[in-house]
Amino acid sequence: MRVEQLMSRPVHCCRPEDTLACAAQLMWDHDCGCVPVVAADGTGLAGIITDRDICMCAYFQNKPLSELRVSEAMAKQVQVCRASDSIGAAEDIMRKARVRRLPVVDQQDALVGVISLADLAEQAGRTRTSSKPELTETEVGEVLAAVCEPVHRQVAA
Repeated sequence: MRVEQLMSRPVHCCRPEDTLACAAQLMWDHDCGCVPVVAADGTGLAGIITDRDICMCAYFQNKPLSELRVSEAMAKQVQVCRASDSIGAAEDIMRKARVRRLPVVDQQDALVGVISLADLAEQAGRTRTSSKPELTETEVGEVLAAVCEPVHRQVAA
């Protein structure tokens, strides 16, 4: 199974100059916990912002969301996967990067979707009774455990 078969699309994006209020509204309107951030000129992925990023930025800056910019809270180093990647490859990236969501890009690095741990869990649930499921609930649980492991408990390889 390939990432493109499970990823969410269309992708709802924001720009670095947008307010955190705008990003939060996108998340609320589309029932998602993150929004990819595209460059101001629309040419590529500039970052990603999560609902947690928004909350923590507002808390530490002690300002309303309407006074803060996405660029102040977004993660600038973003892990991605390709639409053509296997689900196993996406799981590996999530595990190693300790992220619940990955922007999905095509061969030209254009943003085409987002795949989440929730997408994986839904697929595992749908194929639970299959004699040869491509994705099991145990695998998804292992990815979640790796993502949720506290940083101080990680052991260097």
